[in-house]
Amino acid sequence: MPKLDLPSITDAEEARIQAGIAADSDNPEVTDAQARQARPFAEVFPELAATLRRSRGPQKAPTKQLVSLRLDSEIVEAFKATGPGWQTRMNDALRAAARDLGAG
Repeated sequence: MPKLDLPSITDAEEARIQAGIAADSDNPEVTDAQARQARPFAEVFPELAATLRRSRGPQKAPTKQLVSLRLDSEIVEAFKATGPGWQTRMNDALRAAARDLGAG
C-alpha cells in the first residue's frame, strides 16, 4: 500500500480528535486486541458478500472495443477535468476526428 504524504496535525488538533473519540460511546475506538481478531467481511459473511458483488456483465450487443492507448497526460487531464462522462466525450472527439479524416 502506498504511503500517504499527509500534513502533520498539531497537539491541539490531536487532543480535539481524541476528545471526540472518547465522547462517542456508540463508536468506541477499536482496541489492538479487537483489530487482531478482525476478519474480512467476505470471509465472515460469504453469501451476503456474493450478493453484494456487482458486475455489469457482458454487453448484449458489443459496440465498443477495449484497447490500450497511451495519451499525453495533459489530454487525459483536460477530459477528466470536465467531470463524469469524460470517456464518452473523448470517444466523441475521436469519432469527430475520424470523420474529418474520412474514416467514418
